[in-house]
Amino acid sequence: MTTHNYQQLIDIFNRCFGDEYNTRLVKGDNEPVYLPADEDVPYNQIVFAHGFYASALHEIAHWCIAGEKRRERVDFGYWYCPDGRDAQTQSEFEKVEIKPQALDWIFCTAAGFPFNISCDNLDGDFEPDRLAFQRKVHEQIMDYLAQGIPARAECFIQGLQSFYNTPPLKAEHFPYPENIYSQIETEFKER
Repeated sequence: MTTHNYQQLIDIFNRCFGDEYNTRLVKGDNEPVYLPADEDVPYNQIVFAHGFYASALHEIAHWCIAGEKRRERVDFGYWYCPDGRDAQTQSEFEKVEIKPQALDWIFCTAAGFPFNISCDNLDGDFEPDRLAFQRKVHEQIMDYLAQGIPARAECFIQGLQSFYNTPPLKAEHFPYPENIYSQIETEFKER
């Protein structure tokens, strides 16, 4: 069983992108943020939350999607509405999270690390439909596998697979969400 720790991701990321993109993965003490280079720090920083392995993978996914102009802005210039969203705002949030969470799931699989979908709305005034959202993320993964994964994401996947000695990605590595939940129910009943 492989032990996963954030320093492994820092090393893999920095080997893949540190020089070419002048970007480093950095453990943060607070909320995640992307910081472009400035007069105080001469390199771009992907700061992930509290040393959490899953946070690092998710923030890398956002970086892999962001275009050159977005990578010149704090947090890629993205709109973010914190936890506590209403139904309309949650719907908008989920639309922009499909691609990052698809890459996040792919990265987790390439690292042999469990993936958990995140609707990121624990304090909202309604319960998001996790299954529907996960189906959209799954559909995006299938599109990536069929049409091609973005180049930076592909480079990082290769780095993860090399380090963790995981097999090439296949569609069957990403079970359809209904199958995931029925598998969990079966395992729970068997206990």
